[in-house]
Amino acid sequence: MKKIYLTLLILSLVLSFIPESTEAADSMSKTVSIPTETLIGSSNSQKTYYLDIPSGVSSSSILTSSLKYNGTNQKMNLSIENGKIKLTLKGMEKKERIDNLTGYNASFTTKFYTNPGNSIWRYSDGRRWQINEWDPNNNTQKHNDRNGTGWEFPSMDPPKITVVTKSDASRSGIKWYNGSVNAVIDPSAIIESTVRIIVDTDIKNLPPTYVNHNIVNKNSFVIYYSLDKDLVDYDSEEVSESFGKGGNALGRRYKTFLYYSYTASANVTTYKYSGNVSFDYTLPTEPTLTGTVTLNKPNPNPTKLGDKDEPVQISLMGQLQGYNDASNIDEWVFYAKEKDRNNTLKTKKESAKTFNVSTLFDFEIKKSSVTGEYFTQEYALTVLVRFKKPIVTKSGTITSLEQPLQISAGVYKNNPQVTFPPNPTIPTEPEGKPPIARISTARYIKAGSDMLVSGNASYDPDGYITDYAWSTSGAQGEIGNVPRGYVWYTIEQVGETFPIALTVVDNDGQIGSTSTEVTVIEPKPAAILNIEGILKQNRKTTLFNRSQSPTRFPLIPSKTRVTITAVSGGTNADIKYSGTLSELESKDILFKKAGKYKATIYVENTLGYSDNDEITFDIVPDEAPYNYFTLPGVVYRSPDYGNKAVVSLDDISYSPDKDVVGRRLWEYRYDSNNDGSFSGEAWVTFSNENKDRLNLELSEVGKYEVRLTVFEEFGQPTIDEFVTEADRKSTNSDGQKLSSRIVEVKNRAPEVDWSW
Repeated sequence: MKKIYLTLLILSLVLSFIPESTEAADSMSKTVSIPTETLIGSSNSQKTYYLDIPSGVSSSSILTSSLKYNGTNQKMNLSIENGKIKLTLKGMEKKERIDNLTGYNASFTTKFYTNPGNSIWRYSDGRRWQINEWDPNNNTQKHNDRNGTGWEFPSMDPPKITVVTKSDASRSGIKWYNGSVNAVIDPSAIIESTVRIIVDTDIKNLPPTYVNHNIVNKNSFVIYYSLDKDLVDYDSEEVSESFGKGGNALGRRYKTFLYYSYTASANVTTYKYSGNVSFDYTLPTEPTLTGTVTLNKPNPNPTKLGDKDEPVQISLMGQLQGYNDASNIDEWVFYAKEKDRNNTLKTKKESAKTFNVSTLFDFEIKKSSVTGEYFTQEYALTVLVRFKKPIVTKSGTITSLEQPLQISAGVYKNNPQVTFPPNPTIPTEPEGKPPIARISTARYIKAGSDMLVSGNASYDPDGYITDYAWSTSGAQGEIGNVPRGYVWYTIEQVGETFPIALTVVDNDGQIGSTSTEVTVIEPKPAAILNIEGILKQNRKTTLFNRSQSPTRFPLIPSKTRVTITAVSGGTNADIKYSGTLSELESKDILFKKAGKYKATIYVENTLGYSDNDEITFDIVPDEAPYNYFTLPGVVYRSPDYGNKAVVSLDDISYSPDKDVVGRRLWEYRYDSNNDGSFSGEAWVTFSNENKDRLNLELSEVGKYEVRLTVFEEFGQPTIDEFVTEADRKSTNSDGQKLSSRIVEVKNRAPEVDWSW
């Protein structure tokens, strides 16, 4: 029974001192993949990716200390820049041979063209023709005389025979590709012995007079073609003086042509990239409403005004985050109107108990409203969600949330302000529905910053999109036939507004177009200072300079100024770090005392623009460990243990702030005169190891007092040069009730046998 009681006592004490944690997770993890690709050439030995942050996650909510690249490449840099994840990787280098490369004429799929010919001259007698052609057997020009076709006089056409011409193959402006427009191979990597001419023998790309061809010495070819009068192509030509002019003499140059390209192999250095970036981000701790608006019609936008009013269709969506009680949603309400015209207001309601709701609004641009060459209609929209029961937030009680939005649609009469990319040929009898083009990009961009322009939201209602064509007038950089890309603007363009247009093509050959505008603003840097780590006394914290500046106007490190000062609780002398804070990128810092501290930063970029930031933070105190152990009140000496008593000791001490117990010092002292007082008695150490369960063997009958001293080690990283042994917290068991620290050793009564 005593053992059962002791076990229950220990268990109750342990449970009573375990801290409770009822908070739900306040952060989540996300992963963003980078494209797996193998790039060729030394210019691709390092690459920077600007990755989109997933929908529903704001850049400010990302815990920068959790950013992690997962992959086989060497990470050079990983940060948040201009609302995107900026990742710079070093490519995994590999030497290899690539076969079946194609050499084109300056651009992808553009073939070389040759247009050789032969001089075919009619003599002055009006009957005979001199046939000048190439002799492939002797590698020289030759000629022979033949009568013309038919019996007309003079003869109208030379004989219908096959003639030979020679053409040198040109490599002027050659560009080598490995299967795609973006896979360009440096000419220096080409293995010359593998170069071959490839003639395009597709019937639709051959002249009608073509008969055959032979490639000679890998750098020229001879072409056999017919002088068939019904197929022949020629130009008039002046005959030479030696041939003889006058009479019926006539000169013609009979032409042929070929398209050709090259194939070859190359020894190249490739750089492979793959992997992903993972991070944690804080969830909204309170209900947060975000709205999204897109323009479905007109398509394209702006569009040419016809003979009737132009229809406008707007898609509006609301998303509720940081809230999980769908049953408390009363209704969603959507408002839309022409800006500053209340009489055009339209309202729609949805009673759906969901966190994502969308709807459509239809308007018209009246033809009578377009009095000038161009007209743009602004629309004001609002998403609102109402709750059945009020919700208590940090800022008070709310019964609804709303998000205002805006979008514009435009028309023109004759010539568009926005130049759309060239449209492909539309089928004469198009099938299905045309695609919807959508552009997502910033409304304002700092000069010198890379701006992501995305058409990923474009879609085809009854198929899929095959091509993307972009027009980015005024922007630096181009976007190819891809869903998204990056452009930037110069410092001279600050204050100007530029159009961005997109045309998409679907699998039926139909098109959809749209446009948007971006305004260039001053390239001011953003000063950002973060402190991360365990904000606790005598623990390592790290101060990070997360400041940003447009890519082409970087910060000047020597101009960066950082200060850290004590506000309350501690002094400036309690702030410890090595070196200086000049040109700060990151710095490990330790605070000797708990209290409130402040850090400031000033940054300046190469154009002289500057910014400041300030953060205030609390350093919490290091708490001493809780000390408690158990022992039996009475033990008996036993002959089984050499007439000694064995005292079982169990320590249930713990650190309330998640440090670790690094050492336990166990001592005892004996009431030698049995007067009930331990005063003046000497302490005896019986264990200085880190034991939380052990046995104490005692020989003398009487009472003993046991004392335990618990020493902590830091449970979190520290900076060793700034801490001493005295900074480790410790407590002893003197605060524990005295009676629970005393054990009495007794002798067992002798056993008497009265039997005879």
